[in-house]
Amino acid sequence: MALLASGTRVNETLVVDRLLGEGAYAEVHRVRHKILGWQAMKLFKRVATLDETNAMLDEARLLSTLGHPNIVRLFDANTLETADGRRGYFTMEYIAGGNLQRLVRVHEDTPVPLPVAVQVIEQITAALVVAHQQSPPILHRDLTLANVLVGYDDKGMRVRLSDFGLSKRADPVTQLASAQGTYAFMAPEVQRMEGYSCASDVWSLGTIAYRLLTNKHPFHDGSPFHTFSVHMYRDAPLPPSSFNENIDEELDRIVLRALAIDPTERTPNAVVLADQLRTRLEATKNEAEPEAAPVAKSSGTRSGNPSGEQRAWQMAGRARELARTAATLQDAADVMEEAVTLSPAVRARYVHLLTLWRRGVMM
Repeated sequence: MALLASGTRVNETLVVDRLLGEGAYAEVHRVRHKILGWQAMKLFKRVATLDETNAMLDEARLLSTLGHPNIVRLFDANTLETADGRRGYFTMEYIAGGNLQRLVRVHEDTPVPLPVAVQVIEQITAALVVAHQQSPPILHRDLTLANVLVGYDDKGMRVRLSDFGLSKRADPVTQLASAQGTYAFMAPEVQRMEGYSCASDVWSLGTIAYRLLTNKHPFHDGSPFHTFSVHMYRDAPLPPSSFNENIDEELDRIVLRALAIDPTERTPNAVVLADQLRTRLEATKNEAEPEAAPVAKSSGTRSGNPSGEQRAWQMAGRARELARTAATLQDAADVMEEAVTLSPAVRARYVHLLTLWRRGVMM
């Protein structure tokens, strides 16, 4: 049962709309600020005081002040009374499109289309560059599909990283509870408790990249009997192109360098990774397809989740109704943003319209 019910008022400025999701250490709710509109609120399950909440947010708040387009903005932190006692929370920008888990899921058993996957990888890297360039470097420490949010603005798709540094201060019980999801993206040296570095963040990003490009984990065979452990990491993974013929040799090399088992042989930080991606882009720009390349086919009748596909088209219809008046145009964009992340077919048809709405253009 959620700690907060729909309709709950929080500190005179927020009203809880609905639960978006939850993990081992927090719930995330959509809330409406009485002046600023929709926001997301992360409510900690064990953090009880404002001092503890602020301590959790030190690094995330610093990065937020830099105003990078691929890092989630934080707004406020406080405490509130819940059914389980007083708990800390913070508010951040609301991204209607969900996270990378949803993006991967809607493509069913196929990789994410290459242009989209590369765009996501480049944007995550850009966010990590800002963090790794701080003195001392700020490490994410928990980079997973769930912590990369997918949204759309007037330029198209824009991903944002959330939860910078939060896991560093999480208590051992919380870390253990969330380990199953995190281990899939955790560098071998971190699993061996040998310390965390920028290269460990790069490993996590490499794992995300491999998953987007191949729909597979680089070291896991997908069997429910195959558990994540340090014993998996003996041999380098197969090149991503082994599972996706659209991947070029340079992208293979970039991903495999990010997944070097020995951290001393791995791409050391996001700055170097960004240079590698930039070099690849310059070498292939004459052959590059536009971002709106053909996407994976999906239909309500053939999909493993027809209700999800159906819901996406219904939401798209609702968004078009909202877009008929200027006062609800941004609400329309929020609804459409969620729809395009639920269905590749809806994305192919309406993503251009969504970017126009984000610019304030009514169609």
